[in-house]
Amino acid sequence: MIDLDKIRRSADIIGESLEIQEMLALIGQVANTDILVLITGESGAGKDLVAKAIHKNSRRKFEKMITVNCAAIPAGIIESELFGHKKGSFTGAIESRTGYFEAAHKGSIFLDEIGELPLETQAKLLRVIEQGEFMRVGDTKIQKTDVRIIAATNKNLSEEVKNNKFRQDLYFRLKTINIDVLPLRDHLSDLHLFIERFGLQFTAKNDIPFKGFSSEALAVLKRYSWPGNVRELKNAAESLLVMNRGERITDEMVVKHLKLDTYHTNPNLPVFVDADTDKVERELILKQLLFLRQDVNEIKQLMMGGRGVSVEEVQPSNPALFLPPAGSHIPADSDIHSQVEDGTLHAIQDDVIGEITMSELEQEMIERALEKFRGNRRKTARALDISERTLYRKINDFGIQKKFKDS
Repeated sequence: MIDLDKIRRSADIIGESLEIQEMLALIGQVANTDILVLITGESGAGKDLVAKAIHKNSRRKFEKMITVNCAAIPAGIIESELFGHKKGSFTGAIESRTGYFEAAHKGSIFLDEIGELPLETQAKLLRVIEQGEFMRVGDTKIQKTDVRIIAATNKNLSEEVKNNKFRQDLYFRLKTINIDVLPLRDHLSDLHLFIERFGLQFTAKNDIPFKGFSSEALAVLKRYSWPGNVRELKNAAESLLVMNRGERITDEMVVKHLKLDTYHTNPNLPVFVDADTDKVERELILKQLLFLRQDVNEIKQLMMGGRGVSVEEVQPSNPALFLPPAGSHIPADSDIHSQVEDGTLHAIQDDVIGEITMSELEQEMIERALEKFRGNRRKTARALDISERTLYRKINDFGIQKKFKDS
């Protein structure tokens, strides 16, 4: 039995959502082995915490874990940093130096931003992975190392392989186990937990009274896209607490700090309009139309089943989208639900909207979600609020199964 709370505490991972629990369970499955793990996700999402959790729950937990930011080391010296060098091997090498792989012997090494490694260095890393050996720069003696390798990237390595920027053989070895850290916008139900933790830690450290964030402020924060993920949220929370020292953080403070002119209060429209308006509107329409299609199909099935349908049995995802026939007038005291029962209530028809059909909009929404979750159909179905069975059927109907292989 995997102890999720123990894994959570070991790396101070925040979150209680289903997505976080699934990630913790996967960490628990792989941690106590030496299998190579590739952690993917956007910058600031918390990939380093996942690496820490893997190490802290492994057999190597009493040894050190060395973290290497591959993007921060110049290409000219990265091999010396990773594998060490022999005295006199290059100008400035006044003494021999131990590299990270040698220093991490018996422990773990976390190669962050591995997608930034030069191709020549990638070949030498592959040798370490496959044979557990390397040579210092300028030396001919083979060094052995026993180290657990954990890698992370915010790049799409499969695309990097296609563009000849990443070795295919190394990519295949790295993706043995892939843990995908979701962006903050995909588990916003955890946002209040991040705010509470960041707020308490920061105010205690800086001797600032912490009066919390209002519910309206939290609602505004949840409607922001957070392109910088948890890192951006932490910085925003700390800045708000400093600039409004000793005050309870309100929605007006949040809007002012994030420099947002307009935000929606409709829970069905959880998007700040800080992007192109047409693009945002299209995204919202796509998802609402998908919900609508499900509601209409459900009502049709109930009505054609030959039994009476009560108002309580039909709960559309967005009742506001159900419209009366064109040109008709609904009195203020009319019973709109009775129209559902006798078939006179019309929804948006499955025809052309502008120059795009409902079917094309639905296909576009599914394709975008599949791309976002890298072909993972379970996550896609959950994001679209449809069953996996329905998603599989739609993929086959639209003929896009080859384009998005299940992962």
